[in-house]
Amino acid sequence: MLRAHRIAPAVATVVLAAAALATAGTAHAAAPAPHTRAALDVTCSQAYLPLPDPACTPGATNPDVTQDTIDSTICVPGYSTSIRPSSTYTNRLKVQQIAQYGYDDTNTADYEEDHFIPLSLGGNPTDPNNLWPEPRYATGSSSQSSTDKDTVEYKLYRAVCNHQVDLVPAQQAIATDWTTALSVLGLG
Repeated sequence: MLRAHRIAPAVATVVLAAAALATAGTAHAAAPAPHTRAALDVTCSQAYLPLPDPACTPGATNPDVTQDTIDSTICVPGYSTSIRPSSTYTNRLKVQQIAQYGYDDTNTADYEEDHFIPLSLGGNPTDPNNLWPEPRYATGSSSQSSTDKDTVEYKLYRAVCNHQVDLVPAQQAIATDWTTALSVLGLG
């Protein structure tokens, strides 16, 4: 009789191999350092940090949110909370994506499963193209972290809901580079 502790590693290997094969055509592989995960597991590059790999996380919008509907969707208090996916869904996705990014640190508490285009700007709540494991700490060549992105998101949200900036340019600016989104739109 097979024991569960012997089956689980084999199942995990098959699942990761299948995920890598499924995403091989849509993401470019990162060459792992000798002490990191096998190349098969790593399908997303950390080279873009503090931004996600655009091949893995290009962003996705919610078709229900348009410039014409912002006053009845994103600008209504509690909207983001009402469409936020369950933590069961995002935690499962976070574990999978941490492996895809090849992070040495696999502690899920060190990452926010972030909506690249935020819900408050009409980002898709459940599309994996709009979710990624954003490190909570400063990464890349900048000293900016997920907290800094949250500040940018809020300022863009306020500008859109105050009709200072249209929705699509705000979405495009944050999806292009959240670190420059405010200045690109003349807000910072």
